[in-house]
Amino acid sequence: MATIIVLDDVLDAGILIKTILQRKGHDVHPFTEEEEALDYIVNNHVDIAILDMKLKKMSGIEVLEEIRKKNSDVKVMMLTGYPTIETARQALNLGASEYCVKPIDKSELEEKIEALLAE
Repeated sequence: MATIIVLDDVLDAGILIKTILQRKGHDVHPFTEEEEALDYIVNNHVDIAILDMKLKKMSGIEVLEEIRKKNSDVKVMMLTGYPTIETARQALNLGASEYCVKPIDKSELEEKIEALLAE
């Protein structure tokens, strides 16, 4: 079982991911506010952070940079509804391990989380 945070500006998206991953036995915490998610990472053990690229105040890339400053052990998966080669390259160069395109495919999400945990 892994501790996973989900940061998405749409709460329903975070709840959907939480529902999918809880069925696999993971402890999932959805957030819509960047500061709350970053505070949680600083004050709690987190195995994986799932970050949307488009957020309220920051971009997913900016949050990824902050996570790397605070805790380099957290594995990161980026989510986007607007995939581009540039954003994928940028996220992977900053240390994201996975990149997933919305709408989220349940099987793909489960497989990518299992692969991240196996690393």
